[in-house]
This record gives sequence, C-alpha cells and structure tokens, in this order.
Amino acid sequence: MTAPTVDRVMADQRAASFRTRSIKTTTKRTLLRLALAMVDLTTLEGKDSPGKVRALCAKAVRPMPDDQRVLGERLPPVAAVCVYPTLVPVAREAIDRLQDDLPRERRVRVASVATGFPSGQYPLDVRLRDVREAVAAGADEIDMVINRGAFLAGHSDEVGDEIRRVVDACGEAHLKVILETGELETYDNIRQASDLAISCIREGDFIKTSTGKVSPAATMGVTLVMLESIRDAHLRDSRVIGMKPAGGIRDAKTALHYLVMVGETLGRSWLTPARFRFGASSLVNDLLRQIVRQEVGVYPASYDFAEA
Repeated sequence: MTAPTVDRVMADQRAASFRTRSIKTTTKRTLLRLALAMVDLTTLEGKDSPGKVRALCAKAVRPMPDDQRVLGERLPPVAAVCVYPTLVPVAREAIDRLQDDLPRERRVRVASVATGFPSGQYPLDVRLRDVREAVAAGADEIDMVINRGAFLAGHSDEVGDEIRRVVDACGEAHLKVILETGELETYDNIRQASDLAISCIREGDFIKTSTGKVSPAATMGVTLVMLESIRDAHLRDSRVIGMKPAGGIRDAKTALHYLVMVGETLGRSWLTPARFRFGASSLVNDLLRQIVRQEVGVYPASYDFAEA
C-alpha cells in the first residue's frame, strides 16, 4: 500500500484552524480534567534515581494533594508514569502501594522506554532484550523508537520487521511506536512511517511523535498527519490505534487545541486515555493552575504546585 502525498501547506493551515475554535466554559472544565488524565508523566534523565521516581509516582496518583480541600473534588490521576527500564521495579512498587485500594484497570500505568532509546541504533537482540526485561519487571506499556537511519535509507521492510518483533516481545504490554518526527524531514515521510507502524502493531497500541530529545518534537501539523493515518486505517478495517504527541506541549491552552483536533479528526470516541496521550510532564501543573482558576477564580503561581 502506497502512502498518500501530504500537502504540507494545507496540513499546517488545517492544524492552525483548530486554534481558533471557541470552547464554552463547561466544556473547558471537562477538557482540562480529561487532558490531565491523558498525561504520561515522564522522567528520562541521566540523574534519575529511585527517590525521584517515587516522587513522580506520587505526583501521578495525586497531581494535586489538596484538591478536595481547594476544589471540593478528587482530580483524576494521570495516565502513566514513564521511566527507564532499570527503574521500572521502583515505579511498579510505588504505583501498587499508592493505589492498593483500586482495581488494576483504574490505576496509573507503568510505562518504559526501550529498544535503545532514544537512538534506536542498538543491535536488535539488545533492543528486544530491553523490552522483555522491562515487561518482566512490571511495565504495562513500552515506548519503542524506530531506527530512523534504516527508514530514511529506504529499508522499510527492515523497520517493519523490527516493529513486529517488538510487538511479540511486549506480550500483553501495550506498545507505543515513536517515529521521532523531527528527524524524518518531510510530512510525506511522517505519513509513510505512520502507515508502516500502524500496519505492524495491534489494536490498542499507539503511534507517537517524539522521544523529547530532538527538536522539533510534537507540532500540531505533524500530529494531524499522524491522526489522519490513524483515521484512514480505522475507516479501512475498523482498527483502533492510539496517538501520543510528545515534547513541546507545555500549557493547557495548547493541550485543548490538540483535543479539539483529535475530536474533529477521529471523533469523540478517541477522547480517552486509552486512545490519546500527552507526553508532556511540564503540562500537568499548568492544567492544575487552569482548573483552580476555573473553580475558585484565583490563578495560582507556578510554584504553588510541586514539581515531581
């Protein structure tokens, strides 16, 4: 199957149009909470430690510890915490301890990057072992990165085979395939890579824009191209594939623009953490600030909320 050619100017214009939608106050209130529930709270730094991961998990489960006092309600937890494979056992233990009173399907999920993140250039057997060990340690989700060098060299079959082998290594864990769109150079390449990844993964798996280590990361134009690939696959064979833009989404206003784009491109059924995520840890506190402003009329300072 040949991927369609993408008119970059028209795609960017279409993406920009979602920024002009008027959102009513009641809808905004709902969307802010939904966006919070869609965040994958992430730490992927060389200085990551068990203590930092435990703090991240506490933030994920209870983004605003005094929410019931200030807002009169319990805000939703985020969708997942994402860490390096070696720290999956720490995250697993912390999440289970913090949510031991909730059924598993309602808990924050533990995600892990793998497959030689962020380069994707390690030997395949090393990348597959990376996945299996993360899953065995308790990861519910795996974020893999494709080998962009192989893809840009025209070796799509090789990339597709690697994705399918990672799917097998995941077992029951869900997979997110990172395209690293900032390195794919053109919208045509992004559409081709999206179609390729979708053809290799299972229903309920995701495609994802970026590692967060390359600039540019997520943009609305790039995300629209990937959403349209998901839409066309769904129209063709009714498969449900998730989407995760990652990197560069830092404020609530931008997050709401993305949700409008998802709703208008894929339909309201995609407006759920099971089908759409934000890879944007810095987004959480701005969402909290906007929620407080909506409810009590006061706009908190950024330092009023702890960083994980």
